[in-house]
Order: sequence, then structure tokens, then C-alpha cells
Amino acid sequence: MAHKKLGHTGIQLNQIGLGCMGLSEFYGPPTEEAAAIKLLHEAIELGVNHFDTAEAYGVGANESLLGNAFADRRDRVRIATKFGPVRDPDTGAALGLDGSKENCRKAVEGSLRRLQTDHIDLYYLHRVDPATAIEETVAEMAKLVAEGKVGALGLSEVSGDTLRRAQAIHPIAAVQSEYSIFSREIEQDVIPVCIATGTSLVAYSPLGRGMLTGSFKRDSEISKSDYRGSMQPRFSGEAYAANLALVDQILSLATALNVSAAEVALAWVMAKQENVLPIVGTTKLANLKTNLAATELTLDAHAMTTLDQLADQVQGSRYNEQGMAIVNA
Repeated sequence: MAHKKLGHTGIQLNQIGLGCMGLSEFYGPPTEEAAAIKLLHEAIELGVNHFDTAEAYGVGANESLLGNAFADRRDRVRIATKFGPVRDPDTGAALGLDGSKENCRKAVEGSLRRLQTDHIDLYYLHRVDPATAIEETVAEMAKLVAEGKVGALGLSEVSGDTLRRAQAIHPIAAVQSEYSIFSREIEQDVIPVCIATGTSLVAYSPLGRGMLTGSFKRDSEISKSDYRGSMQPRFSGEAYAANLALVDQILSLATALNVSAAEVALAWVMAKQENVLPIVGTTKLANLKTNLAATELTLDAHAMTTLDQLADQVQGSRYNEQGMAIVNA
């Protein structure tokens, strides 16, 4: 499987990584641990080495899952995790954002313990804390690199200006932002700065949280434990039906090419930028294999143009009002 260099570092990551959040939370009940570990091990055998988690996912449970899965094969994986959002350890309730140097230090020690490792390959600020200057947060993160606890630094959902300010303190290897056929706002501000600074773009939700795969139907019922129904306006009401009509165009193109809609959506993302590394979440081996197959698909100019026209027709924001307030910060 083809690999790409992470930013200006020597870290090599496979082109399509595995986002692990959904194994523990947000898209329904957690996957049973033995099944989740089996999937993670199968991913390694398929050539995946880029695994993305966060302190906030499952209030630490997702990191613990990866720690258990990778303890005896740590040399074969590159682990990315994040800090910033704070949650109540008992209820899981969101308590705000904390990018202070004190929380940075506390968070990394907790992540290292749960991941059962002495170093984190890529450490992100998950969301910018408006009460803490980005320079202060990155300066503390940089100390973790100097101490050998962290290999490279990343930022998630930041503006181009914030990225430039952070880069003045320490090289930022990756920016993680939502990027898909349906979500392209970062093309105007963030991606140009990533290109100028040599920062890799780690594109999360490149399949639109599953919508772009064609797996959602107009009569599909979203589980109460699936946050798409409550925090993702694109999955509700009239917007949901309108967006599924757009997905039909992706399905038609996929059928004509004799591939899946997921392969088309991922091929589009990879064709858009040279420095992009999509991460895709799944709980099923078959879906993982389909996602990885996208590296073999090249879309022609007509297909790209057809897909480019869909973003402006999407209805509903990608997060609710609360979620949108802390992205592109």
C-alpha cells in the first residue's frame, strides 16, 4: 500500500487511515471489545498503519481500546490522538475546551497510560480553546516533542491564520479537518496555508459520516445513540431528503464505473490535494477493504467536475450551532 510522508517529518503513513471513534461512541452502541480488536488487527494486516483516536472518544475508552489492541505490535502502527475538549468522567457531559499548558500536560500523560505506550506519533489540539492563545498551547505541546513523548504536532479544525500562528512556534505536521464532496469550505482558507507550510491535511469524515456511501435511505431511522440525528442537521428533515437526492448522483457515477460510492468519494478527496491523508471510520472489515480499494481508483475530469458541483447544493450545516461555533477557529 502506498505511503505518504506526514508533513516535514520522517513519519510515513498509509494513504487511507482508520478513524477509530465510532468503535467506542457516537454512531451507536460501542463495538464489543474482542470484535473491535479483531478489526484493528485485520487493518494492520491489510497495510493500515495510521490509527486516529482522541481523549474525548468514549471518555478515554477509545484510547484504552487501542492500547489493548496494539500493546504487542506497537512498532507496526502510528497512533494519532488529541486533547482539548473536557468531559465529565462519570457522565460524559461536555465541560468545555481547555488548551492550557496544565491540561496539555495532564492530558498527554493520561493518553500515554491508556494507549500503553511511551510515545504518541501525532498529537493534536482537538479544538482551539478561545481562552488560551494558540501560541501558548503549541509551546507546551512542543515541549512534549522535545521530551520524546510526542513525535509530531497537529491541530484540528483551525483557520489558516491560526495555523500560521502555530507554525511560528513549532512545525505543525498535520491539520485535521472535515473534508468531503459535501464539505469543502476549507479549500478557501485552510488548504492553501497547508500547502504553503508543507502541512499534511488529514481529512476526517470524507464519506460524510456515511451519507456519501449510499447506505442511508429516505426511510432509514437513526438510532437515539447516534449523534447524527441530533448534532448533524444534514441528517434531519427536509435537508436529509435533499441531500440523499444528491447522493444518488454519486451512486450513478459509481455504478457507471463499476465501483462503490465510497470509493468514488474517497478518490475525489485524494485527487483534490497532493498532501491529503483521509481517515475513515468503520466497524466492518468489508467496509474497510472497500475504503482501501479507493487508492486504485482515478477519476477523470468529467467525473471530478460532476462531483464538484454537489457541495453548493448541500442543505444543512455539518454540525449544529454549538458544534459549528468551535470549528475553523
